[in-house]
Amino acid sequence: MTADTKNSKDTKDRLVEAATTVLKAHGYGGTSARTIAKEAGVNSALVFYHFGGVDQLLLAALDRSSAERMAQHGATVAEVRTLEELAEAATRIYRDDLDGGHITLFSELVAAAVAKPELREEVSKRAEPWLEFIESTLDRVIGGTPLARLTPPRDLANAAITFYLGVNLFTVLDADRSRTESVFAMVKRLAPRAKLLTMRLPGRRNGARRAAE
Repeated sequence: MTADTKNSKDTKDRLVEAATTVLKAHGYGGTSARTIAKEAGVNSALVFYHFGGVDQLLLAALDRSSAERMAQHGATVAEVRTLEELAEAATRIYRDDLDGGHITLFSELVAAAVAKPELREEVSKRAEPWLEFIESTLDRVIGGTPLARLTPPRDLANAAITFYLGVNLFTVLDADRSRTESVFAMVKRLAPRAKLLTMRLPGRRNGARRAAE
């Protein structure tokens, strides 16, 4: 790697970090090339030189945050096999993302996409891997059970993303998080009572084995 290439990468990394900080602190409306460049300690022209614009830089910040969170959450759910374990993992993921600001990054760009149609496709593409992540985790836990027939994993994944976005707005009114935490507490209480609905139907395991073969 040449010195120029290293300097360019360092500048881009600083801009992505600065964009993340500014978007979390000031929201989309308070984020601009000037505020990001000031946070990064560089000339605002570099936002356009390296990324082509503010929105592209914010999407790069979301991409980096998503990659980091996906790796962490993949490890969190790797050993999950029951509804009780899933409820615990979901609570931990929610708290981590809220504390880390990932929910804010995602929801701010979703909100911006309401007024900027050109952002909608980009944000929607970035939501799809999370839907697939949630769906595959749910399918591993409840796939082939009566519960999956009542509430298909894809439908539950859509509901989870909707809750994920809504909870960030609700935290404005729920400063101590007691209301949102009560939702997860309710899920934890219900999970053990749903065991009969998570007994796999006959043929599920054999069918899965045949499919693998």
